[in-house]
Amino acid sequence: MSQPAVQDRTRPRLLIFDANETLSDLSPLGARFADLGLPDHVATSWFAGLLRDGFALTAAGASAPFAEIAAESLRVLFTSQQTDRELEDAVAHVMAGFRGLGVHPDVIEGVESLRELDLRLVTLSNGSASVAESLLSAAGVREHFERLLSVEDAGSWKPSHGSYAYALEQCQVGPAEAMLVAVHPWDTDGAARAGLSSAWVNRHHARYPSYFRPPTVHARSLTDLAQQLS
Repeated sequence: MSQPAVQDRTRPRLLIFDANETLSDLSPLGARFADLGLPDHVATSWFAGLLRDGFALTAAGASAPFAEIAAESLRVLFTSQQTDRELEDAVAHVMAGFRGLGVHPDVIEGVESLRELDLRLVTLSNGSASVAESLLSAAGVREHFERLLSVEDAGSWKPSHGSYAYALEQCQVGPAEAMLVAVHPWDTDGAARAGLSSAWVNRHHARYPSYFRPPTVHARSLTDLAQQLS
């Protein structure tokens, strides 16, 4: 259930959007795994695993590009599960799926409504900025985002403090002026610990984990978020 319109705090000047899953719909990747003779639900566990490994590297003080971890984790997976293609062909088939992803149904209207509120919009992705560029350009909303940022330039993945600090520095705003928008509780928690406000986009009526700091705003969609911030 969404909250009432936000009235008890200063509305943010800057919205920092997560890209993977928050803006992009990853569900078509399941069909890529099915093409290889694997159950489509393997896509979900694989994506969770690559995030885990990215987080692990960051916790250890290291970092690697999203695409590098994604491809190598596919090689590990496909070595243990037989596919109907050669290893590198199978990896390339799944990785190519990222370039063809679309946005969730609420994204176009939601982004336009948020921009009408005279809010600055940027992305901060654990993936590459080029994937976000392709995604938003294809959806016809690229013009509403002033910058597309990637943790590849920050040196550490979200939810590390440094990733959010990088975005704030690039946009020349303080933490109190910015709100992180994400479907991932680990992301909204990380932003909260870095001093930002946060909006959790809960499209699937999930439960928010009690061990994370609660988001400033609970929203069912980006259009719902725009209503709450208006």
